[in-house]
Amino acid sequence: QEILAEIEDVFGKVPNLFKTYSHFPPLLKANWDKVKALMMRGNLSRKTKEAIALLVSKDNSCSYCVAAHTVALRSIGATEEEIKKIEDEIEKSEFTEKERGLISFVRKANKDPNKITDEEFEELKKTGASESEIVEALGVMELFTAFNKFLDSLNVEIDF
Repeated sequence: QEILAEIEDVFGKVPNLFKTYSHFPPLLKANWDKVKALMMRGNLSRKTKEAIALLVSKDNSCSYCVAAHTVALRSIGATEEEIKKIEDEIEKSEFTEKERGLISFVRKANKDPNKITDEEFEELKKTGASESEIVEALGVMELFTAFNKFLDSLNVEIDF
């Protein structure tokens, strides 16, 4: 119950994602801790992380997470035009070269991690991305890929 109260304090409600995880409290705790570590801490901007969450979820066809992270982007000040650019023309967005590189890298990793080459990794590092930032971005991708599969497997109702 403490975890659900903390989640409600952050979101103003307990999203269906976490209500569903609450059926197995150890998994609820593990996932909430991971959300806090990745989305509320770290070196990457919240906007970059929300863009990763949105685009990975879009690539994975998870309507719940697309809705949730569209709302999240709006809540941190992104306009509809900015969100459309993130979804359709990331290269024309206001993100830095490093941020665009990280976003593109994790999208490719999400689609087929075995096709990531050493050269691509080195090119990403040349944009200024540190190994810590690369791992952080991949962690966001990993988290939302898991959420996407979980939510879609159970057809969890969108509440955003």
